[in-house]
Amino acid sequence: MGRFLDIIISLLILVVLSPLFLILGIIIKLNSKGPVFFTQMRIGRDNRHFKFYKFRTMKIGTPNVATDKLDNSVSYITAIGKILRKTSIDELPQLINTFKGDMTFVGPRPALYNQNELNAMRTEAGVHKLLPGVTGWAQINGRDNNDDREKTEYDVYYKENKSFALDMKILFLTVYKVLKAEDVLDDRSKKKSYEKV
Repeated sequence: MGRFLDIIISLLILVVLSPLFLILGIIIKLNSKGPVFFTQMRIGRDNRHFKFYKFRTMKIGTPNVATDKLDNSVSYITAIGKILRKTSIDELPQLINTFKGDMTFVGPRPALYNQNELNAMRTEAGVHKLLPGVTGWAQINGRDNNDDREKTEYDVYYKENKSFALDMKILFLTVYKVLKAEDVLDDRSKKKSYEKV
Protein backbone atom coordinates (compact mmCIF):
# COMPACT_ATOMS: atom_id res chain seq x y z
CA MET A 1 0.00 0.00 0.00
CA GLY A 2 2.85 2.37 0.85
CA ARG A 3 4.50 1.80 -2.52
CA PHE A 4 1.16 2.25 -4.32
CA LEU A 5 0.61 5.60 -2.58
CA ASP A 6 4.16 6.71 -3.39
CA ILE A 7 3.53 6.05 -7.10
CA ILE A 8 0.11 7.71 -7.25
CA ILE A 9 0.94 10.77 -5.14
CA SER A 10 4.35 11.44 -6.71
CA LEU A 11 2.92 11.09 -10.23
CA LEU A 12 0.03 13.42 -9.40
CA ILE A 13 2.35 16.07 -7.95
CA LEU A 14 4.74 15.76 -10.90
CA VAL A 15 1.87 16.35 -13.34
CA VAL A 16 0.54 19.33 -11.36
CA LEU A 17 4.00 20.87 -11.00
CA SER A 18 5.15 20.21 -14.56
CA PRO A 19 4.64 23.89 -15.58
CA LEU A 20 6.79 24.94 -12.60
CA PHE A 21 9.47 22.43 -13.60
CA LEU A 22 9.51 23.92 -17.11
CA ILE A 23 9.78 27.51 -15.84
CA LEU A 24 12.53 26.63 -13.36
CA GLY A 25 14.39 24.72 -16.05
CA ILE A 26 14.45 27.79 -18.29
CA ILE A 27 15.57 30.05 -15.42
CA ILE A 28 18.36 27.66 -14.39
CA LYS A 29 19.64 27.40 -17.97
CA LEU A 30 19.59 31.19 -18.40
CA ASN A 31 21.27 31.76 -15.03
CA SER A 32 24.34 29.58 -15.57
CA LYS A 33 25.88 27.05 -17.92
CA GLY A 34 25.07 23.40 -17.31
CA PRO A 35 22.16 20.97 -17.05
CA VAL A 36 18.86 21.70 -15.32
CA PHE A 37 19.13 18.70 -13.03
CA PHE A 38 21.97 17.82 -10.71
CA THR A 39 22.45 14.07 -10.38
CA GLN A 40 24.53 12.32 -7.78
CA MET A 41 24.96 8.78 -6.54
CA ARG A 42 23.32 8.30 -3.16
CA ILE A 43 23.01 5.34 -0.81
CA GLY A 44 19.61 3.68 -0.74
CA ARG A 45 17.99 0.76 1.03
CA ASP A 46 20.42 -2.05 1.87
CA ASN A 47 23.29 0.28 0.88
CA ARG A 48 22.49 0.04 -2.82
CA HIS A 49 23.47 3.10 -4.85
CA PHE A 50 20.96 5.02 -6.96
CA LYS A 51 20.94 8.17 -9.07
CA PHE A 52 19.54 11.06 -7.04
CA TYR A 53 17.89 14.11 -8.68
CA LYS A 54 17.80 17.76 -7.66
CA PHE A 55 17.52 21.05 -9.50
CA ARG A 56 21.08 22.24 -10.07
CA THR A 57 22.00 25.02 -7.64
CA MET A 58 25.78 25.03 -8.04
CA LYS A 59 28.15 26.02 -10.80
CA ILE A 60 29.68 23.45 -13.15
CA GLY A 61 33.01 22.25 -11.79
CA THR A 62 31.98 22.25 -8.12
CA PRO A 63 33.65 19.30 -6.33
CA ASN A 64 31.22 16.40 -5.88
CA VAL A 65 31.32 16.35 -2.08
CA ALA A 66 29.08 17.39 0.80
CA THR A 67 28.88 21.19 1.07
CA ASP A 68 30.62 21.19 4.46
CA LYS A 69 33.73 19.85 2.70
CA LEU A 70 33.93 22.92 0.45
CA ASP A 71 35.87 26.06 1.32
CA ASN A 72 33.54 29.06 0.95
CA SER A 73 30.70 26.91 -0.39
CA VAL A 74 28.50 29.96 -1.06
CA SER A 75 30.85 30.98 -3.89
CA TYR A 76 29.86 27.83 -5.78
CA ILE A 77 26.10 28.48 -5.57
CA THR A 78 24.37 30.15 -8.50
CA ALA A 79 22.15 33.20 -8.03
CA ILE A 80 18.94 31.24 -8.59
CA GLY A 81 20.45 28.37 -6.61
CA LYS A 82 20.46 30.45 -3.44
CA ILE A 83 16.70 30.88 -3.72
CA LEU A 84 16.06 27.25 -4.64
CA ARG A 85 18.10 25.98 -1.68
CA LYS A 86 16.61 28.44 0.80
CA THR A 87 13.08 27.41 -0.16
CA SER A 88 13.98 23.71 -0.67
CA ILE A 89 12.47 23.89 -4.17
CA ASP A 90 15.68 22.27 -5.41
CA GLU A 91 14.46 19.06 -3.75
CA LEU A 92 11.31 18.71 -5.92
CA PRO A 93 12.92 16.43 -8.56
CA GLN A 94 13.21 13.78 -5.85
CA LEU A 95 9.58 13.09 -6.72
CA ILE A 96 11.11 11.28 -9.70
CA ASN A 97 13.10 9.09 -7.29
CA THR A 98 9.93 8.46 -5.30
CA PHE A 99 8.02 7.45 -8.42
CA LYS A 100 10.86 5.12 -9.46
CA GLY A 101 10.98 3.47 -6.04
CA ASP A 102 14.42 4.71 -5.00
CA MET A 103 12.87 6.78 -2.22
CA THR A 104 9.66 7.30 -0.28
CA PHE A 105 8.16 10.50 1.12
CA VAL A 106 9.31 9.98 4.72
CA GLY A 107 12.48 8.19 5.79
CA PRO A 108 16.17 8.80 6.49
CA ARG A 109 17.69 11.21 3.99
CA PRO A 110 19.95 9.31 1.54
CA ALA A 111 23.65 9.78 2.28
CA LEU A 112 26.14 10.69 -0.43
CA TYR A 113 28.06 7.75 -1.87
CA ASN A 114 31.25 9.03 -0.20
CA GLN A 115 29.86 9.78 3.27
CA ASN A 116 31.50 6.67 4.64
CA GLU A 117 31.31 7.55 8.33
CA LEU A 118 27.59 8.34 8.24
CA ASN A 119 26.88 5.23 6.19
CA ALA A 120 28.84 3.03 8.61
CA MET A 121 26.96 4.42 11.61
CA ARG A 122 23.59 3.92 9.91
CA THR A 123 24.49 0.37 8.87
CA GLU A 124 25.54 -0.56 12.38
CA ALA A 125 22.26 0.82 13.70
CA GLY A 126 20.17 -0.99 11.06
CA VAL A 127 18.94 2.25 9.48
CA HIS A 128 20.16 1.06 6.06
CA LYS A 129 17.19 -1.31 5.93
CA LEU A 130 14.81 1.64 5.54
CA LEU A 131 13.91 3.24 2.23
CA PRO A 132 15.37 6.79 2.09
CA GLY A 133 12.95 9.67 2.31
CA VAL A 134 12.41 13.07 0.73
CA THR A 135 12.11 14.30 4.31
CA GLY A 136 12.69 12.67 7.67
CA TRP A 137 12.81 12.97 11.43
CA ALA A 138 16.32 14.50 11.35
CA GLN A 139 15.15 17.18 8.88
CA ILE A 140 12.61 18.57 11.34
CA ASN A 141 15.02 18.28 14.25
CA GLY A 142 17.99 20.38 13.27
CA ARG A 143 18.47 19.62 9.57
CA ASP A 144 21.74 21.38 8.61
CA ASN A 145 22.73 21.72 12.27
CA ASN A 146 23.03 17.96 12.80
CA ASP A 147 26.34 16.13 12.65
CA ASP A 148 26.58 12.49 11.53
CA ARG A 149 26.06 11.11 15.04
CA GLU A 150 22.95 13.22 15.60
CA LYS A 151 21.54 12.31 12.19
CA THR A 152 21.97 8.64 13.00
CA GLU A 153 20.32 9.02 16.40
CA TYR A 154 17.29 10.69 14.81
CA ASP A 155 17.18 8.00 12.12
CA VAL A 156 17.23 5.27 14.78
CA TYR A 157 14.36 6.98 16.61
CA TYR A 158 12.37 7.01 13.38
CA LYS A 159 13.15 3.35 12.70
CA GLU A 160 11.97 2.33 16.16
CA ASN A 161 8.84 4.51 16.15
CA LYS A 162 7.81 4.42 12.49
CA SER A 163 4.06 4.83 12.08
CA PHE A 164 1.51 6.57 9.88
CA ALA A 165 0.93 9.19 12.59
CA LEU A 166 4.65 9.95 12.86
CA ASP A 167 4.93 10.23 9.07
CA MET A 168 2.05 12.73 8.99
CA LYS A 169 3.69 14.75 11.77
CA ILE A 170 6.99 14.82 9.88
CA LEU A 171 5.31 15.91 6.63
CA PHE A 172 3.37 18.68 8.40
CA LEU A 173 6.44 19.99 10.25
CA THR A 174 8.53 19.78 7.07
CA VAL A 175 6.16 22.18 5.31
CA TYR A 176 6.20 24.48 8.34
CA LYS A 177 10.00 24.55 8.55
CA VAL A 178 10.45 24.97 4.80
CA LEU A 179 8.15 28.00 4.85
CA LYS A 180 10.24 29.45 7.68
CA ALA A 181 13.52 28.42 5.98
CA GLU A 182 14.53 27.11 9.38
CA ASP A 183 17.87 25.37 10.07
CA VAL A 184 19.30 26.17 6.63
CA LEU A 185 22.89 27.34 7.03
CA ASP A 186 25.52 28.79 4.73
CA ASP A 187 29.04 30.18 4.98
CA ARG A 188 27.78 33.68 5.64
CA SER A 189 26.42 32.51 8.99
CA LYS A 190 29.94 31.32 9.87
CA LYS A 191 28.46 27.98 10.81
CA LYS A 192 28.94 24.55 9.31
CA SER A 193 27.00 24.11 6.08
CA TYR A 194 25.86 20.72 4.82
CA GLU A 195 24.46 19.37 1.59
CA LYS A 196 20.91 18.52 2.67
CA VAL A 197 21.23 14.86 3.43
